[in-house]
Amino acid sequence: MVAVLAAALLGTAACAQAPAPTIKLALVEGLSGSFANAGEAVHRNIAWAVERVNARGGVKLPGGARKLELLRLDSKGNTEEALSMFRAAVDQGAGFVLQGNSSATAAALLDAVNKHNQREPQRQALFLNYSAVDPALTNEKCSFWHFRFDAHADMRLAALMDVLAADRGVHRVYLIGQDYSFGQHVVRKSREMLAARRPDIEVVGQELHPLGRIKDFLPYAAKMKAAGAQAVVTGNWGNDLTLLIRAAREAGLDAKFYTFYGNALGAPAAIGDAGVGKVLAVAEWHPNVGTPSSDAFYASFRQRFPQPADDYVHARMQAMVELLVQSMQKAGSAEPAKVARAMEGAAYDGRSLGGFHAGRMRAADHQFIQPLYVSQMQRAGGDGARFDNEGSGYGFKTMRYLTPEATEQPTSCRMTRP
Repeated sequence: MVAVLAAALLGTAACAQAPAPTIKLALVEGLSGSFANAGEAVHRNIAWAVERVNARGGVKLPGGARKLELLRLDSKGNTEEALSMFRAAVDQGAGFVLQGNSSATAAALLDAVNKHNQREPQRQALFLNYSAVDPALTNEKCSFWHFRFDAHADMRLAALMDVLAADRGVHRVYLIGQDYSFGQHVVRKSREMLAARRPDIEVVGQELHPLGRIKDFLPYAAKMKAAGAQAVVTGNWGNDLTLLIRAAREAGLDAKFYTFYGNALGAPAAIGDAGVGKVLAVAEWHPNVGTPSSDAFYASFRQRFPQPADDYVHARMQAMVELLVQSMQKAGSAEPAKVARAMEGAAYDGRSLGGFHAGRMRAADHQFIQPLYVSQMQRAGGDGARFDNEGSGYGFKTMRYLTPEATEQPTSCRMTRP
């Protein structure tokens, strides 16, 4: 009898000491294939954000603190595989799905999440989007179950076009993009914005190329040079951007590049000195913002990931995880529907990142409203470019800063809430 009682007490103690179940976040991203470098860069960012949350005790909920767990699910850069990985994520108990590299994939995932949540209300999921920037995702395709943490394409493009329009020396522009929803939108919208801001500018060429399949961009660069392009506007990302810029350098193209993502993933090193003063990028933050809190944030990331090739950090991905945790704690729950309601309209003050990069989640369409910076490539160490990118010797200097309010655009979203 004593032995039985002792065993029962030991069992009770073991149950009492059992750790609380983790809250699973599923990263569904291309971690192999043509854009593996972009996928791995995302994983580093989100893994670091998760590590910081867990280091301070996890998510504080009424039943006790719970740690975050990040699942790596490789979509291989393929939409059908991403849908398969979403199903695997739900089967593993993930209530939060994270994706961003490809707006086409994001649109397919959003449709799958909507249908899944309607079909299986007992195990719903939220879709957190960190870089799929097709405006439709928070306009006509907006959903209660989707939150976007990147500025959408029109917000980014408006900032770039304001800078381009102010350059009175530019009269001939070439447009090039990847042939899918996002790339098509950037090319089309660039033409519209240029016509509105600078009707004297001539679009001397327009190209759409297959996504992730072009290995030699020299023929494209030769066309740009032959057309006399003084500026190139592109939404290309990953290797499609790096190879394009490298080809432009090899072809001797003397033009400015107005890019969404020209400040990382090998692009600065690929173009070298030819890009100084010529390559521009737009983002919610960059390492040379120059405030003490920004410098401390960047130094912390570089300490965690000291290899130059790993130097690709985004404030928006950190804010995404922090706002998710804030919303869970406000809701007192990790249930996706309750978290979504807490996140709608929520303000993030940046305090958990050291006091910078504040923003708010607009309730009307679930678009995160945050600052934007247009920056220009410089040799590192010079005025405004203290830090370089990826050990390349080149950094980016702020040319234009937009407050969160200045980036905001109207939405056509007509959201249906459960």
